[in-house]
Amino acid sequence: MILGRTVWDVIKGDISVLDVDAIVNAANSSLLGGGGVDGAIHRAAGPDLVHECRLLGGCKTGQAKITKGYRLKARHIIHTVGPVWRGGEHDERDLLASCYSASFDLAVRHGLRSLAFPAISTGIFRFPIAEAARIASRTIADRIVFKPEALDRIVFVCFDANAEEVFAAAVAECLESRG
Repeated sequence: MILGRTVWDVIKGDISVLDVDAIVNAANSSLLGGGGVDGAIHRAAGPDLVHECRLLGGCKTGQAKITKGYRLKARHIIHTVGPVWRGGEHDERDLLASCYSASFDLAVRHGLRSLAFPAISTGIFRFPIAEAARIASRTIADRIVFKPEALDRIVFVCFDANAEEVFAAAVAECLESRG
């Protein structure tokens, strides 16, 4: 799938093994590692990642910070803290959109060309996956429309076949609506 000149992929797999300029880490606010995607990325990147993350002083929900990729194929890791779903009455949608836009903007500021996202907040943070996929695809599409030369490739990396199907449908619908 393509929007402007940016190729979009939706895959099922392990984000920590991708060969891209940056992967996005669905981190906790300490940035010091945890479970799920965050834990997998920290284990794969090695102990130097924790050291650099300590220097960053944490990260607030909806914001993003960048580190080196260390032992990963990805040259950088963009850490973002997604919202915990609390019924949708606590700005969760806006905070999730901010995770995607802040990560995209940070990649652009660092001259990166390819960026891989997990399904932020859809695991233990319980954000409804269909809604998260729509927010993710619309937010990234909006960024690409305003900066069409910014990135060559966007990848959404899903943890299971259901998430892959949901994200693929949301991306296809979003891109189709933009002509």
